[in-house]
Amino acid sequence: MAPSTPERGPRPSRSPALPAFLRRGPLPAVIGAVVTLVLAAGLLWGPLFGGETRPHGQVRISTGVASGVYARYGQLLSGQLERDSPGLELVPRPSQGSVENIERLVAGEADFAIATADAIAAYIAAHGEGAERLRACARLYDDYIQLVVPADSPVESVADLRGLRVGVGQDASGVQPAARELLAAGGLDMEEDVEAVREGIDTMPRMLEAGRLDAFFWSGGLPTSAIERLADYSDIRLVPLGDLMDPLVAGGRQNAYFRSAVLPPDAYPQMGSDSVVDTVAVANLLVTTDAVDDAVVEQMTRSVINGRDRIGLEVHAAQRVDLRTAIYTQPLDLADGARDYYRSAKS
Repeated sequence: MAPSTPERGPRPSRSPALPAFLRRGPLPAVIGAVVTLVLAAGLLWGPLFGGETRPHGQVRISTGVASGVYARYGQLLSGQLERDSPGLELVPRPSQGSVENIERLVAGEADFAIATADAIAAYIAAHGEGAERLRACARLYDDYIQLVVPADSPVESVADLRGLRVGVGQDASGVQPAARELLAAGGLDMEEDVEAVREGIDTMPRMLEAGRLDAFFWSGGLPTSAIERLADYSDIRLVPLGDLMDPLVAGGRQNAYFRSAVLPPDAYPQMGSDSVVDTVAVANLLVTTDAVDDAVVEQMTRSVINGRDRIGLEVHAAQRVDLRTAIYTQPLDLADGARDYYRSAKS
């Protein structure tokens, strides 16, 4: 009887053969390479299929008159944003100044704007439409109030302006409310005691040089290019305003944002003075509204800080922008996106 053949159990399953390229080297190294390729593909595919993306599109900033510091700052900030976030385009829009800028923001005609703290405070105090929606991105630099007269003018103080032709800025500018308050602090009513000429920095210097103005007020960063050019071909000087600080601050809540300051001789060396001029200054803020996307606000705030040195080469006042001072944006609260940036920058 033939011996019985033992019964065989099921064959163990075999692993599929490895592809040839995996058999050529140590398996762990090959697997690592595959994982690397998968991760790289994920980084490429993520933005295409709903992954995290940087903000993109066009945003508008309302600045100021063409020859003023606001306008130049807006142009330079636009260039900085393009470097930092190529998907975002910042389009500067000229304006009369702070008052018009605030009005554009609340009307949805601008996404960002530059405005002085006193103009913002006045808008809030007047219960301006949409005031509760205003938010700040950063404190930028200070505007210095400058009262310009011909070098041979008899005007030595604001009180001496009585009966004279005085440039006070355009109706929607930030300089006009400041001029009104300074005149009042000097005992003059802008509508009754002077011939108020409502022109901007783009025309007031030429009018002064031509003898069509006796003086003009300007509120701007140092130096203001239009005043620099005027000093190049005309003898002018600056009238001190520091003695008005106490009555100015007593004039209203919005005036609490003015502070004592000095105009150094090197602000306008063409004037040939070696003395400082006492004056008053007020902070400029980069302002937005609660309707602007937080990611866009965060990136704009980052570009303000990143661009300090580059922008400061042309707008010298911008050299003072930094993380320590940028967060002091009274009378406005910081926008959420701006707050996110400052937290990340300090972490």
